[in-house]
Amino acid sequence: MTRYKKQDPEITRRKFINAAMGTSAGVGVLSLVSALGSAKPVFRLTADVAPPMKGDVLVHAEGPNQGQVVKASELSDKLVRAYPKGRDAKGTEVIRDKDPTNILAVYKFAPGTLKEPTKLDATIDAQIVAYGDRCTHAGCNVGDDPKTSGHMFCPCHSGQYDATQGCRVLGGPPPAPLPQLPIKQEGDQLVVTGFFLSRPYGFNKEEDWEEYIKKVEEAMA
Repeated sequence: MTRYKKQDPEITRRKFINAAMGTSAGVGVLSLVSALGSAKPVFRLTADVAPPMKGDVLVHAEGPNQGQVVKASELSDKLVRAYPKGRDAKGTEVIRDKDPTNILAVYKFAPGTLKEPTKLDATIDAQIVAYGDRCTHAGCNVGDDPKTSGHMFCPCHSGQYDATQGCRVLGGPPPAPLPQLPIKQEGDQLVVTGFFLSRPYGFNKEEDWEEYIKKVEEAMA
């Protein structure tokens, strides 16, 4: 069995935060204020719940290589699911797999395939790109479209995205593209260089996402 599984679209970030409040873990714990909701409830953010951030390394989320580093040399135009792996306050390596929004879709396309609105300076050689893999409509995990290479298809409500053009919406109910995650290559590893470039599933507005990452940055400082 693998750690990755299709997410229940009814899971909301607020429910997840409420669950996180009762979680105790042997990792560094950060206290911050949620960017969501007018009450801005305080919750405890553990390293395995924190969003992908600068310095994290991508590891396989499923399959026989689960937990192992995703190598640039093994990528293709077929989706590879990954999680970010960082460190807690004590310096211990932690896979950030407890927030379902952290699941990633990673691709390597032939030269010249990736085009704007993909943020090409956030890719590796305009070939390797990473996106959040939860549909912006209801949070289901998105997979390859079996009919068209480079396109993605959500099995829950038939949302369609173009992974070669910034995961723009091609059809269905998604209100926004999948968020791109900026990455670079170190050796054969993929390393995160910053937060998602746009709001991932669970944030209704860009302002909500921007406020949230400010709180994370403050807590990590």
